[in-house]
Amino acid sequence: MDGILSHYEALLAADELRPDVEQRAAAARLDALQKELESGNSNPGLLGRLLGRKAQSPRGVYMWGGVGRGKSMLMDLFHQTLSIREKRRVHFHAFMLEVHDLLREERKKESGDPIPPVAAQLAQGLRVLAFDEMVVNNSADAMIMSRLFRALMLDEGVTVVTTSNRPPSDLYKDGLNREHFLPFIDLIEREMDVLALNGPVDYRLERLGGMATWHTPIGAEATAQVREAFFRLTDYKPEDAAHVPSAELDVGGGRSLFVPKSLKGVAVFSFKRLCANPLGAADYLAIARAYHTVIIVGIPVMGPDQRNEAARFVTLVDALYENRVKLLATADAEPDGLYAAGDGSFEFERTVSRLMEMQSADYMAAGHGEAD
Repeated sequence: MDGILSHYEALLAADELRPDVEQRAAAARLDALQKELESGNSNPGLLGRLLGRKAQSPRGVYMWGGVGRGKSMLMDLFHQTLSIREKRRVHFHAFMLEVHDLLREERKKESGDPIPPVAAQLAQGLRVLAFDEMVVNNSADAMIMSRLFRALMLDEGVTVVTTSNRPPSDLYKDGLNREHFLPFIDLIEREMDVLALNGPVDYRLERLGGMATWHTPIGAEATAQVREAFFRLTDYKPEDAAHVPSAELDVGGGRSLFVPKSLKGVAVFSFKRLCANPLGAADYLAIARAYHTVIIVGIPVMGPDQRNEAARFVTLVDALYENRVKLLATADAEPDGLYAAGDGSFEFERTVSRLMEMQSADYMAAGHGEAD
């Protein structure tokens, strides 16, 4: 299989990508990493041996930059063209939920420090761990990450490749007890190559080409608009729409949520699936952390008898807004006409305000997860 760099250059030659110096530099670095991994080079180097590092642990890569800069595209190509089996790609939020579940089980054994055995379990049969969108926004994650990733990278010999909207120094910025998190930043900067993809072009927004995000009324024309947006954002061919992959999103507590269409950070749901079913804040937060863009189809005008649906919709919009998720929708009315009467209609006015702001150029230009 050809490596990432040859695939990247083929996309350039086919005019599917524009020339971008930072993107190409990242592709070249990832190509070199692929060659190291595929060669089976087992020499960890003098420093690695002194630190007790296991064999086959090439230096990782941390790619950061604003929304739409091609990070996910490069990660797609890297993972797809890496010809080893011992690889795993996972969204960072889902990974940390898994980590906390494993830690809880390990603590039940009362056998000492749970971090090393959990790291060993995660690393079993694995040489490369690739994360989408590393972001740290709670103290529970921050408190364990330095020790966990030190164990994964240095003790277990796992190479980490990740994307993020932020440089390492801005992770968990102003977070509670951030001093406990600083060793993790040091670990990244010492053990990984930090690459910026932070030029002026927002390729994702450019692909939308100024398309509207709120489409009313519900019908064939509105559906065609959000379908076009989906294909612009994901490169999935319109004629193959029936085969867009689905996903099971881990929402914690041993539960998962079915995502009918899930591709390259874009999810498609019906309003009925999200708000007519007994979902809650944890479900919506998992969606908001996992996807940079959410498309909701079939938002109805709600009356007093749909107060539960309206309340869930409020919670959903709050989660999307606070995580700067781009929202595209088909609806039977503009935001201010969705829930004019019924319990909570006064509070719904804040949701209307947020929905209007989410259509603005400033909101659309914000990076995923970049709350004020």
